[in-house]
Amino acid sequence: MSLKVITVCGAAALGGSETFFVTLTLGFDRAGMQVRAVLKHNEFREQALAQAGIPFDVAPFLRRFDPITGRKMVRIARAFRPDVVLTITGRGAAMSPPGDYALIGRLGGYYNFNYFRRCDYLICITPDLVRYVREGGWGKERVFYIPNFPHIDDAPAVDRASLETPSGMPLAVALGRLHPDKAIDVLLRAAARLPDLWVWIAGVGPLERQLKALARDLGIAERVKFLGWRTDRGALLKAADICVFPSREEPFGSVVVEAWAYGVPLVTAASKGPAWLVHPNEDAVLVPVDDEIALAEGIRGVLSSKTFARQLVANGRRRIAAEFSEDSVIGQYASMFEQVRPRGRG
Repeated sequence: MSLKVITVCGAAALGGSETFFVTLTLGFDRAGMQVRAVLKHNEFREQALAQAGIPFDVAPFLRRFDPITGRKMVRIARAFRPDVVLTITGRGAAMSPPGDYALIGRLGGYYNFNYFRRCDYLICITPDLVRYVREGGWGKERVFYIPNFPHIDDAPAVDRASLETPSGMPLAVALGRLHPDKAIDVLLRAAARLPDLWVWIAGVGPLERQLKALARDLGIAERVKFLGWRTDRGALLKAADICVFPSREEPFGSVVVEAWAYGVPLVTAASKGPAWLVHPNEDAVLVPVDDEIALAEGIRGVLSSKTFARQLVANGRRRIAAEFSEDSVIGQYASMFEQVRPRGRG
């Protein structure tokens, strides 16, 4: 009997954790698990699940009084009879009722433990998050480390001409929310020091207006394209000469493993996740956080040496194969699920 899993996403945001919710749900399905999803309304995620044939239900997941979501999830669980309910957001964990299954919270950041008090187990995506959780009072037997893996598709590269970008100029792609943590302002200031560099920025967020104004003030607005939310991250990376990830705060850094998977040389700031992931100057260039000069020099160093760029790409692909492949990570989830699901199942 295959594992039966309900995945839960209680947030509407367009961010990395919410994107990985779809990646992970589809990975479970490809591995032969019986999967059902419960999520807060989001057209992009619903469309992706529907296209993959994954059954899903939409619930309110309201911040305040919400008598509907809990009752709906109880009905879904009674009908589906899962072995595991896995939630990737704090609100989803707080609103997922306990039942005759293992209730698991996945931590993609240093979240408030109060959201996860109902959970039987926690999955942490970095060793440092395991440390954080253990120091917060969770016993060793209830905490597991399982990293993220990248979504890889075979879509062709985005045509540069479609985004008014010259084919002969170096192109950097940045993926992430337009939020202070993502430090897109540092990338823009670095780009101003590199007069030949064109930049595509894929993401939405509260700083959009300010960042566009900064690009104008720096005199680089013509060669910086704000693309909004995109579901074709791989196609963007395939069109790029380099991926730049300047985040100030990043517990893991899914963009790192995505760049490795798509064979794009990477320059990243040394926020917590990338500093743990990267082997400096072997599989990526690592620069100090909030240092536009070092970021510009890192980009220039990669673009000026094809040999160095090829070395970064080759070593990054080796890291994916050895540590962050879908088969490996989904296998770790399956092993954990088998270990914790209630006795008598399967």
